[in-house]
Amino acid sequence: MLSASFIPVYSRLLAEGKHEEARRVAGAVFGLLAVVAALISLLGVLLAEPLTLLLAPGFRGRPETFDLTVSLVRILFPAVGLLVLSAWCLGVLNSHRRFFLSYVAPVGLNVVQIGVLVGGGLALLSGGLAPGQTDADAQARLVTWLAVGTVVGGGLQFLVQLPTVRRVASGVRPSLRTDLPGVRQTLRAFGPVVAGRGVVQISGYLQLVLASFLAAGALATLRYAQVLYLLPVSLFGMAVAAAELPELSSAGTEQRATVARRLQSGLTRIAVFVVPTSVGYLVVGDLITAALFQTGAFGRLESLAVWLVLAGFTVGLLATTSSRLLQSALYGTGNTRTPAWAAALRVAVSLGLGVLLMLQLDRVAITPDGLRLLGDLPALTPLPEAARAAAADERLLRLGAAGLALAAGAAAWLEYLLLRRAVRRDLVPTSLGGGQLGPIVLAALVGGAAASSVRLVADALPPEVSGPLAALVLAAVYAAVASALGVTEVRAVLAGLRRRLPGGC
Repeated sequence: MLSASFIPVYSRLLAEGKHEEARRVAGAVFGLLAVVAALISLLGVLLAEPLTLLLAPGFRGRPETFDLTVSLVRILFPAVGLLVLSAWCLGVLNSHRRFFLSYVAPVGLNVVQIGVLVGGGLALLSGGLAPGQTDADAQARLVTWLAVGTVVGGGLQFLVQLPTVRRVASGVRPSLRTDLPGVRQTLRAFGPVVAGRGVVQISGYLQLVLASFLAAGALATLRYAQVLYLLPVSLFGMAVAAAELPELSSAGTEQRATVARRLQSGLTRIAVFVVPTSVGYLVVGDLITAALFQTGAFGRLESLAVWLVLAGFTVGLLATTSSRLLQSALYGTGNTRTPAWAAALRVAVSLGLGVLLMLQLDRVAITPDGLRLLGDLPALTPLPEAARAAAADERLLRLGAAGLALAAGAAAWLEYLLLRRAVRRDLVPTSLGGGQLGPIVLAALVGGAAASSVRLVADALPPEVSGPLAALVLAAVYAAVASALGVTEVRAVLAGLRRRLPGGC
């Protein structure tokens, strides 16, 4: 998110041939970010307890959960500082049209995390429990090791990009200069850009705050669904927006034809991937969640609960991903205020509607026998603490988290409409899906219908087979139908795949 306030300034300087000034701005931004990241990390360590109270007030009545969360916050904040510096590297590399390394670098973080979990888990299994130690104690040790591994992985994610940054932007020297025009412009844009670009994360954090007041299990259900929801947002929405930001910044408002072409192409590219993903989440989302999560204590009911929450998020998935590209177009012109206001309205509507829906749906539960109403409606207050805690021992899952997700999905369309109006007013006309939304949706619906046929054999297959099988059927049918309907982006992807097959067939 932080790089989005830096890339337009740095890219414009490079496009104008002002390489020395660009290097000075990059060095000053790095120095300032390093100081701010260090201070934020220190404050996070020192203020872990009040921060936990602020972000998860519902944990106040669960001492063991609260204490462990505080400990993890203290460990993880230095990792946040390292990831801020990694974002600076991403900004430099993207401005030089080097996209692969900056987006593959997080793999280093993931590898360390997985290694810690596997190694730590094997060590705990081989060593057994110490006298007086419970399974919960062992799990707390493992998650603490994971937090330490996250700090190490964050450092690796930053360091692996540094040599390439030094090569493409040779001569960059860290400083704390704020008198450079490019630095002042970056700093002025910083707050609005973080508000606009980080709306998904900001909204997600506030949803977690609200979910801490719901029945036991709601917080975990929301987090599982957020993982799947954020995957296409990052893969398709943020990736396309990040790739286009340097180009749109270089074009500015002077080259309207170029801006229009890139926006329409980017919106089509987003829709090509996001629409079938949305259909998959809505139609066979339970098979997908079961394939990823259903093991141990995570059973069929839990998969259904995550699916319903994911469906709520999915309502706004195309709007969220398309909005990221529209933000890039506005940032390229120096307009950071409109995305910030649109994001603020989105968050306000999401939270207001979310509170209303979550209180009602927390009285509705999934049971082995179907949906049951457990409480009086309409509801204006959270469940009593005893009822919230009892949900963990009952064989049911309340749906309060689904209300939060549905509100977030609906609010995403408000943000999109506000951004589209601003882009049309200040730049060029745009259309959802880049003008090819009709055939894309039709192909995705046909693919979704084909994927539904997997349900006929799903009970005879393990979840880790039926989920990928449904996704594969949907992707294959969607690609074939979209190509037949003339969707250019799909045809281009298929042509690229054919060239990579043996013999180029």
